[in-house]
Amino acid sequence: MNIYIIIPAYNEEAFIAKTLQSLVEQTFLPKKIVVINDNSTDDTQNLIDSFSKKHSFISSILNKSEAIHIPGSKVINAFNKGLESIDNNYDIICKFDADLIFPSNYLEQIKNTFEKSPDCGMAGGFCYLEKNNTWVLENLTNKEHIRGALKAYRKQCFLQIGGLKNTMGWDTVDELLAQYHGWKIHTDESLHVKHLKPTGKAYSKKPKYKQGEAFYKMRYGFWLTSIASVKLAFNKRNFLFFLHYMQGYFKAKTNNISFIVSEKEGLFIRKLRWGGIKKKLF
Repeated sequence: MNIYIIIPAYNEEAFIAKTLQSLVEQTFLPKKIVVINDNSTDDTQNLIDSFSKKHSFISSILNKSEAIHIPGSKVINAFNKGLESIDNNYDIICKFDADLIFPSNYLEQIKNTFEKSPDCGMAGGFCYLEKNNTWVLENLTNKEHIRGALKAYRKQCFLQIGGLKNTMGWDTVDELLAQYHGWKIHTDESLHVKHLKPTGKAYSKKPKYKQGEAFYKMRYGFWLTSIASVKLAFNKRNFLFFLHYMQGYFKAKTNNISFIVSEKEGLFIRKLRWGGIKKKLF
């Protein structure tokens, strides 16, 4: 299987070398790694260049964008820039963050998962954060969900879901649409990936309503949005997040913001979500 990896990177001089080093040491090497230097102002480019000079399968693209980190928009714009630059000879396409350290067998295990399970559309490991000199499982982890930091897609699945949505919630709606098209989502608990920078650390305060807007755009409806918002606020240990998410939902509804899924897809998503909630309760 040919694995292509696209890595959006914005001011990642502290981490990008560690990420790339872990990828060039894989027991199964990717065919291509494209790093999108998304308007970095630090030494990110020089570090990328030091790897591309040694490894022919690594290349980079300079992308100009706003410095502000708006969840779901900046990173997917950069990813799509990389997607435009590659050919179609891949079997697996990966969107990886630039602040990860992968175990040496990561890509081999991902490849094996896709080979063993023809109905597997997406696969990934689990992110771990360092706390008190110990690597612990990221609290946002869900065994049925692959973190946006390390997504791997089977080509057919990726094309069927229409690629990645340029909006917050892209790393949830991709899995929902994959299941809509009959694909399975596979998480591998044995693959421990070190996440060097906690999710959301670079986000500005401006997009605080974006999560609620994302729920609206995925056609969650009021009650599912409320439940999802409570869960996220609890994970973040801050009730204000719940209020912001609900405000974002109602703002989107009032302004008739466009949905990112069709009515039929929305119906499937709601049934899937309610089914998951009932399963956990009963």
